[in-house]
Amino acid sequence: MKCNEFVIAGVDEVGKGSLFGPVFAGAVILSKSNEIKLLNAGLKDSKKLNPGHRNRLVPLIKKNSIAWSLGQASAKEIDTLGIRLATEKAMLRALEKFLSPPNLILVDGILPLRLWPGKQRTQVRGESHFPSIAAASVLAKEARDQLIQRLASKYHLYDLAKNKGYGTKSHRESLMRKGATNLHRKSFLSKLKIT
Repeated sequence: MKCNEFVIAGVDEVGKGSLFGPVFAGAVILSKSNEIKLLNAGLKDSKKLNPGHRNRLVPLIKKNSIAWSLGQASAKEIDTLGIRLATEKAMLRALEKFLSPPNLILVDGILPLRLWPGKQRTQVRGESHFPSIAAASVLAKEARDQLIQRLASKYHLYDLAKNKGYGTKSHRESLMRKGATNLHRKSFLSKLKIT
């Protein structure tokens, strides 16, 4: 990266609506030529990719990025700060891992990153408009899914391997029967009357 180059980073989060575990954020800086290379390899919104395709894209994104990073905020932080601020913390943690701050960040969605001191642009369905956001989404989704997969054996009563912590019927029924773990987001469970 040349010092006079205008650097743009795409940022996205995953796991915001989950009942269990942290929210993850990815941040990715791509060159124009590598954007094309990744799009040709099938890069798009992580929600539109099957797990196998996402998994194959991860090393390609890492290899073809000028820089990439991940950040997260724990279930406890989500309960303490609220989901929006915790998500912003995760995004900020990802961005702060870059050696120098980007000149502009592209944030998926309509809500700006209030904690970011530099320039930013929000974009609804940003993964469909900016490859760097799509790449950030894929990295964050795969990293979070792998963490939940590792935790699934310890918390096997909640079917986490299948639901990735989201509030499926079986997950909610397990919560009603067994109660919540220390990694469940208590603030999300109050409507279910689970403690």
